[in-house]
Amino acid sequence: MSKILIVGASSGIGEETAKMLIAEGHEVISASRNKPSVALSKHLTWDASNPDDSVFAEIVELDGIVYCPGTINLKPFSRLKTEDFQNDFQVNVLGAINVIQANVNKLRKSSVASVVLFSTVAVQTGMSFHASVAASKGALEGLVRSLAAEYAANGIRFNAIAPSLTKTPLASALTSSDDKIEASNKRHPLGRIGTTEDLANAASYLISEKSSWVTGQIFHIDGGMGSLK
Repeated sequence: MSKILIVGASSGIGEETAKMLIAEGHEVISASRNKPSVALSKHLTWDASNPDDSVFAEIVELDGIVYCPGTINLKPFSRLKTEDFQNDFQVNVLGAINVIQANVNKLRKSSVASVVLFSTVAVQTGMSFHASVAASKGALEGLVRSLAAEYAANGIRFNAIAPSLTKTPLASALTSSDDKIEASNKRHPLGRIGTTEDLANAASYLISEKSSWVTGQIFHIDGGMGSLK
């Protein structure tokens, strides 16, 4: 089976994706600040806020990357500082660039290479207080399409998943009570917020050969939030 690098497998969507890929028989390498609790073939200490691509020198062969770090910094535009935009861009975009540049030559050698990144429904659908995160994730979607075009001839696929609110530790402030969850459920056409399994299923598909004819796409796994009223 494939050798997959998951960045951010210590919690939330990354952790669920790691569990799923391991259960499917893949070899999973982790890169994050904290070591995940799941059984991995290797863990590398790496921080999206202060990335060091030298840690990836330990990886010799690679078939896929799933980049999960993200930010939820929701404030009125007038209260956002330049540092807020810089931090969101660093974690969401520059961190991903660091990981991809450090490993893309390894992916060139694979016959099933795939990269999966995470955006947000707030790029397609304007939402109040999302200016900083939407700006950085919008840049990420542009990166996905550009790299998909550039590396298509090398057989490396690039896609992104754009979720709506999902119950994860990162979103804990928005899902900290039954009342908050119920209010968020009602805003989604399918009547509920996302689960880590919903997003891990999508990531598993995109990293696998089942999606071998899919590249340059943004998958809206959002309960209908981005396209329905």
